[in-house]
Order: sequence, then structure tokens, then C-alpha cells
Amino acid sequence: MTGRARSHEENVMCVEVVDKTVKELDVRNLVPAQREEIIFDHICDLGFGASFILINDHDPKPLLHQLETEYPGQFFSTSVETGPSAWRLEIGRREKAAWQSPGR
Repeated sequence: MTGRARSHEENVMCVEVVDKTVKELDVRNLVPAQREEIIFDHICDLGFGASFILINDHDPKPLLHQLETEYPGQFFSTSVETGPSAWRLEIGRREKAAWQSPGR
């Protein structure tokens, strides 16, 4: 955990997928200023090999660039849905990633 309090857990839903549970983090109803902290809290809390589905109202390319800049090679992303009203992206921690915290 990063030490920052989470106050928006109501945006996290559990959805059954095959034989494992994958969390969905829907940030579409949050103001943009809140999104980054909540998204990165979830990313930093991921265990090795774990993932969640991010649901956003726009293309998450800037987020992916920031993620790779701050945590090079530690995470993967897979597009699940690409607009126009929702972008769904699976974000996960690689199983063999070396943990490095940029001080978040």
C-alpha cells in the first residue's frame, strides 16, 4: 500500500471471469483530479501476476505512458474495449517484475 487513504472504494466492482475474480475500477464518474491518485493506488497495490480492469471515459494513452515512465517494465496493459463511451483496459503487474517505488 502506498500510504494514501482510499475514499472511493464504491467505484470498485468485482466481476467473475472464468475461474478467477477480476476487479473493475470505473473512474468515469470521478473528477479528473481524483482519477490519477485512485488509479495509481490500485496499480501499486497489485500483487505479482494480478490485474484489474480500468474503465475510463477517454483513451488512457497518457496514463500508460506515465505508468511505463514511473515503473518501467513492471506492468502490462491489454485493451478490452476502445470507446466511444468507455475504454476498458486490463492493467496488471508482471509476475517477474522487480518492485521499484518512485516515492509515491
